[in-house]
Amino acid sequence: MAQAMSDFVLSLVMLTALALVAGAFFYWRRTGALKQPLLMVLLAVIAVINVLIWTIPTSDGLAPLETIKAQQES
Repeated sequence: MAQAMSDFVLSLVMLTALALVAGAFFYWRRTGALKQPLLMVLLAVIAVINVLIWTIPTSDGLAPLETIKAQQES
């Protein structure tokens, strides 16, 4: 259950980041404003970096998310 939930959350964060970038583009094209779209893109970048932190393996070969899952199983 925890595996499916964490996969769902990471997928949702990535979809949200994609929606933020798309929304920033359309907002910029419609209004010409720059501050709000840049903040939206910044938030999307931060979200993607957070997903990468949880999924990229460290020097021991396990991603932090995999380490937590292994600890929960034992």
